[in-house]
Amino acid sequence: MHMSTIKYLNYGTLKADPTHLICFSHLRWNFVYQRPQHLLARFAKKYKVFYVEEPVFNDDKSFLQFSTPAENVLVITPNLKATEDSSTAQNILLADLFQSHNIKNYIFWYYTPMALTISDHFKPDLVVYDCMDELSNFKFAPPELKTLEEELFNKADIVFTGGHNLYQAKKNCHDNIYAFPSSIDKEHFLKARKKINDPGDQDTIGYPRFGFYGVVDERFDIELLREVSSRKPEWQFVIIGPVVKIDPATLPASDNIHYLGNKSYDELPAYLANWSVALIPFMLNDSTLYISPTKTPEYLAAGKPVISSSIKDVVSPYGINGLVHIADDADTFIQKAEMELASKNSRVWLKKVDEFLADISWDKTWARMNGLIESTANEKAVKDSKVRDLNATQKVAYV
Repeated sequence: MHMSTIKYLNYGTLKADPTHLICFSHLRWNFVYQRPQHLLARFAKKYKVFYVEEPVFNDDKSFLQFSTPAENVLVITPNLKATEDSSTAQNILLADLFQSHNIKNYIFWYYTPMALTISDHFKPDLVVYDCMDELSNFKFAPPELKTLEEELFNKADIVFTGGHNLYQAKKNCHDNIYAFPSSIDKEHFLKARKKINDPGDQDTIGYPRFGFYGVVDERFDIELLREVSSRKPEWQFVIIGPVVKIDPATLPASDNIHYLGNKSYDELPAYLANWSVALIPFMLNDSTLYISPTKTPEYLAAGKPVISSSIKDVVSPYGINGLVHIADDADTFIQKAEMELASKNSRVWLKKVDEFLADISWDKTWARMNGLIESTANEKAVKDSKVRDLNATQKVAYV
């Protein structure tokens, strides 16, 4: 008897191309329109996208709530009975979802490692981790987040980071990792360069106007706003966005500070168009160490001068290229603001802005990501095929 040299090439068949993309996110789709919505709305051109939010709780029963905010995007909000085990209930609901929607070939896309507790038993064709922020540094972060992120790095086939500084911190955690900082929908924010009627809740506010939009949370520099607004009572400060994770009563209150609440993505250009200067007044702390504010290129696309604290992904590239003023204290802020209000070189600056932003867009970011995902999927398919061939070769015939 001897071992034959028969080799069973292409043992079995490769999986069909994925047709579904299942995203697990810590952010509500309808909270603030940002990176996840921009990217997944574009991936919806290729996949049926399921956007799984964190659960809400009730006293009645567990079920899945559905909404369709964009074409080919289905947002899924688990509604859980408070007395049931959260992970067990979500596992059951997700299994029902996969069966009812005939989900067989799919990609898992993670924004939060916490979702591993409800998804770890599934067998996706590919695992993508879009590491948008260093979530473990945020207020109220679960203590097990870091451990779960290590597990997610081990499971992921490809990793993206939300900025260059975050990439530097994570680059040794995975061998297929790429930096994708904040991008822009230029056409949307270019509207702000044209004359637009002031929205009703802003049209009675005087000038000059210093505006901010975004989430007002532990990152927001409350004391900087308090001091500058006190020293410059003739300047008007417009704050747009939800207040979360901090007590609204701690926010400075004065006649020249105007909290207008949350606005939709479509409404933002009308507010921006009527600001004098746009702001990124973030504190320098653990929660801002790795952020890449999406609002930076959006403000610039709108043609607005920007004053920002020294967030690393704002300083480089925007600050060092003379596109954004950097100020971390009231004296510097006032100096930069007065200089900007007196500036007569806006056309020269705007030309530099447009040259810098010329090659930046969410469409291009999506296209690059999609190309990397496809090449990763192809490499994985070839590798899996070789493993199957090797296993088949070992099924030898003895003569």
